[in-house]
Amino acid sequence: MSTEQPHRSRRDFLYGLGAGIGAVALSSLLGCDPAEITPEQVVKAIENPLQAKPPMFIPKAKACIFLTMEGGPSHIDTFDPKPALEKHHLSKFTRQGEQFSAMSSGNRYIVRSPFTSRKVGQSGADMSAPFVHLAKVADEICFYRGCQAESVNHPTAMYQLNTGNQFGGDPAIGSWVAYGLGSYNENLPAFVVLPEVAFPQGGSANWSNGFLPARFQGTTFRPQGTPILNIDPPPGVSRYHQRASLDLLRKYNEEHRAGQANQDELSARMANYELAFRMQMEVPDVINIEDEDEKTKELYGIGQTETNAFGRKCLLARKLVEKGVRFVQIYSSGWDSHDYLARAHGSLIKSIDQPIAALITDLKRRGLLDETLVVWCGEFGRTADNGIREGGIAYGRDHNPNAMAVWMAGGGVKAGHTIGATDELGQEAVEVVHPISDLHVTLLHLLGLDDNRLTYFHGGRYKQLSQFGGKLIRELV
Repeated sequence: MSTEQPHRSRRDFLYGLGAGIGAVALSSLLGCDPAEITPEQVVKAIENPLQAKPPMFIPKAKACIFLTMEGGPSHIDTFDPKPALEKHHLSKFTRQGEQFSAMSSGNRYIVRSPFTSRKVGQSGADMSAPFVHLAKVADEICFYRGCQAESVNHPTAMYQLNTGNQFGGDPAIGSWVAYGLGSYNENLPAFVVLPEVAFPQGGSANWSNGFLPARFQGTTFRPQGTPILNIDPPPGVSRYHQRASLDLLRKYNEEHRAGQANQDELSARMANYELAFRMQMEVPDVINIEDEDEKTKELYGIGQTETNAFGRKCLLARKLVEKGVRFVQIYSSGWDSHDYLARAHGSLIKSIDQPIAALITDLKRRGLLDETLVVWCGEFGRTADNGIREGGIAYGRDHNPNAMAVWMAGGGVKAGHTIGATDELGQEAVEVVHPISDLHVTLLHLLGLDDNRLTYFHGGRYKQLSQFGGKLIRELV
């Protein structure tokens, strides 16, 4: 019997690796064909999976700021006005087969928008009257009216928007971006989340790493007070002492990990100690918006009651992408306006209008808008009709997954265009219609990532953000 060992290709060797980040996923992690991976890349990827990686093709965008309007903003009352609603106002709605919120009951009536709308910018984009500041940067925006969600419930719709999976447990889009591209700055997280005081429906699973290595989970910054607690060492503790303590802790942890196979969370915890140590040097300057000049703070509405909170988050997002963070997600909550639409949406629009316009303006003047993709959307849209409340004066709108408002700016999108359309009443998308999975594919594409190649082996198969594949929305690019 021959004792000669069979020849093993480099591909076979790499697929046989079993350390840390997952053998079968290594080729996806590095963003290239397994046969092209060098041993040096293997070592570096295992030691630091957040190292900056080359995109799969030359992108326009290097980072993304995702403005998430949790609750479902009404497209009809923001960027997709429907004049026909005026004619049908308070007419009984009798259309059969429509999908309504579980909260809806009794007779339903078509209701007009409480806001007027007008054409803005040289592009003639539609925008409701409460958007005063955003109108000034309308020509930087690509409005998309063809997107559709699949769920009518907030938690499942939020999970789908953020992870592609209505049932949660999968990686967030920010985690996929961090996994595919790594970070430009090893002293900061690649994926940062700026939530409200109350987390969105579905909680922290909206920025989970899912089945990806734990290091790709989103890092939350506090919405009030100091964004990160305990970032400064205690009095009397020098960086030398901290470094010595961490080295000793790392030694003990590595000894413990040696006997624990596939302990990804332990490896991530060890890496987070090191990241926290490095963040002590970088973060204080990044999160300190007080060092910005007064004109910049005034631009974002900082110091004004209505805009201060969201303005601070938008300014912080600009500082984070400027320092190399790949994906920043900002939350604005409270858009679930089943009644008192004028009051609720009016107040929320006022809180975000100036800060978002300032973000686009600030990115552009710093030469960052072309390489920063800004996205605005909620988890679904709203209906043209509603069950009328007392006296018909407190009407709002219910959940509508068949039509929603999405817009993007910078990062390679068609600025100054409105793509797609909804029907006469805004009930359903009818032109350039695509599901959220296709929106995900498009966002990854703008960042230089191919959804079909950005995969991770889990549960017996290769998985991707779009779940089972999606299409690029070419009209947006």
